Amino acid sequence: MQRHPGRADLSPVTGTGAELAALRARVAELEAERSALAALVDDRGEELAVAARMLRARAATMTGVVDAITEQSVVGTDSDGVVRVWNPGAERLLGLPRADVVRRHRVTDFHDPAELAGRGLAALVATAAERGSDVRDWTYVAADGTRRTVSVAVTPRADDGGPGGWTFVGTDVTGVREAERLKDQFVALVSHELRTPLSSVLGYLELVLDDPALGADTRRYLDVVARNAARLERLVGDLLFTAQVEAGRFPLVPGEADLGTLVHAAEESARVTAAAAGVTLAARVPAGGPVVPGDAVRLGQALDNLVSNAVKFTPRGGRVDLTVVAAPDEVRVSVADTGVGVPAAEQAGLGTRFTRGSNVRRSVPGAGLGLAITRAIATAHGGRLELVSTEGRGTTATLVLPR
Repeated sequence: MQRHPGRADLSPVTGTGAELAALRARVAELEAERSALAALVDDRGEELAVAARMLRARAATMTGVVDAITEQSVVGTDSDGVVRVWNPGAERLLGLPRADVVRRHRVTDFHDPAELAGRGLAALVATAAERGSDVRDWTYVAADGTRRTVSVAVTPRADDGGPGGWTFVGTDVTGVREAERLKDQFVALVSHELRTPLSSVLGYLELVLDDPALGADTRRYLDVVARNAARLERLVGDLLFTAQVEAGRFPLVPGEADLGTLVHAAEESARVTAAAAGVTLAARVPAGGPVVPGDAVRLGQALDNLVSNAVKFTPRGGRVDLTVVAAPDEVRVSVADTGVGVPAAEQAGLGTRFTRGSNVRRSVPGAGLGLAITRAIATAHGGRLELVSTEGRGTTATLVLPR
């Protein structure tokens, strides 16, 4: 009888008892394999069902979290910038409901075209693509044409190991930036209006103090007036300087600065004050410099600020040490004191304008501008200001400058 491959043989089974036994055993094996495969399919099906439920729950949780954010806009896009996520914060800020935006708009549709400079999405994400994240101010344009200044944090999102898109978290800072601008304008205006009469006061005081006929008491009184007028003039200068820094008009005169000379000058300037306060002042400077590129006047101002701060906040019997350490690529100038230090919770704000430690606000005069100015000078030279402080044990301020 002709047999056809792949077709079940329905003819009666014939053969020896051994062959029949072997066939029955094979059938039993196949049946067992079928049952095992069926059980495995059932198990995998249950696992897939559980995984699907978990993914749905996770997605619902993430959606709930994003939707609960109402003070920040959260916009998620695909790799081309098409909006896929649009939370209530984005609805409130930009004036469009989710249904009108998702899959219908690109994130660039809500940006000031002038800021994008024709680069489209690349203008928003280039830095985040290179560094992993980016935070900066952008101008958002709402549906009604309203323009808002928004601090936007951009991060890339990966799907299955590949580029999936971008997440934009925006905080409306329009009021904050406007307040900062008005404050800087006010500071600059007041400083300018104060500087003119102060110059006249100091000029005439100098003329009066040159009069040999002045009595001892009168001269002493006028010396007090002159010292305080000079102090006020320095404060006005600091206010003008910080306003220039904030406005991006920080003036530098390029050249070379001998840090050894500047450190000794700062030490000499503070020596009389330190002696009167009972504070020991010492400097350790390597021979022959070192010399760094920069504005010698501004760097001298930064060192004067650090040394005068250290002396001012160090009680009688304390010590202030100035140390210069030169490396091939940078120079570190440290001013270490044994003063009152700064509370740990307040150290993050050091170097911010008008910020002073709560433990010295009433006991030590000052406006909280010295460190802010010093940090700005360091940054302008491509360096940095490092601050380490322990309350009750002292502070070390280190000016780090590239060579």
